[in-house]
Amino acid sequence: MLDIESLTPREALGRALADLGDLRQDVVVLAADTGETTRAKFFAERHPGRFFNVGIAEQSLVGIAAGLAIAGFMPYALTFAAFMTRAWEQARNSVDRLALPVRLVGTHAGFADAYDGPSHQALEDIALFRVLPNFTVIAPADSCEVYKAVTASAALKGPVYIRVGRDFHIPTTCGLYDRFEVGRAYTVADGGDVAIFTTGAVLPFAVEAAQLLRDRGVSAAVVHFPTVKPLDYSAVEKYAASTGAVLTVEEHMVYGGFGSAVAEYLSQTRPTKMAIMGLKSYGRTAKSPQELYQYFGLTPENIAARAEELVKLR
Repeated sequence: MLDIESLTPREALGRALADLGDLRQDVVVLAADTGETTRAKFFAERHPGRFFNVGIAEQSLVGIAAGLAIAGFMPYALTFAAFMTRAWEQARNSVDRLALPVRLVGTHAGFADAYDGPSHQALEDIALFRVLPNFTVIAPADSCEVYKAVTASAALKGPVYIRVGRDFHIPTTCGLYDRFEVGRAYTVADGGDVAIFTTGAVLPFAVEAAQLLRDRGVSAAVVHFPTVKPLDYSAVEKYAASTGAVLTVEEHMVYGGFGSAVAEYLSQTRPTKMAIMGLKSYGRTAKSPQELYQYFGLTPENIAARAEELVKLR
């Protein structure tokens, strides 16, 4: 039996695709000369006739995927998230306008590729794909959620963007729920003073921050949103109403990402004391993602401190 928790996020992606290929003959996988690095090779080894390496040509990657979708296949197109954005025009015109069932998977997202510097660190991808009307946008937190999200994406009719890391992850969702539901948020911890909303790999930092807050007498809820679009508005509404203070945390620019999605909703329905934690600049070269989380302030201590400030403003 596959021990998903022991896999890295990209390994979980590759295994999920290979298993999905066993179940569905219409699933095909494309890579932009990234079969090894994205672990698409797991699919290629099991289903060589349905794997296509298009070379370092991301625009062709998405265009070919669109053609395969029109022909009746369900394509998963994989490359680094930072380079998937090169094909945004094709994602818009060839995929989204036709609402094709193309799944674009951006790996090495956020700070996952700390070693290659800011050119390889996608911190704008959620914003770029969230703005496309027909795209579903998913940002799993760890390997368990990557596997479940990729599997669940096969049931969707329209285009999907899935954001995946590289190797770093702290298993947090493995025992949280059994079935991944697209568009649903998951409550990790309940609380009444402040709500910490997260998406992606920063979930464990929010969980640790909530514990720090509890030790200081502050009751913090932690709600995880693996689906950024469609957003679980009922969860946003519930915790904004019960706490009066919402802090969003993401490994992404604060402009146009997950926090912006929450703010857009609350500003029109329930104005709430709110703060968005994320990035305001490009990344940098580092020895590990952990070093970058520390450098840019995405730490449990900083999350707890910002949450305390919000509580005082209520």
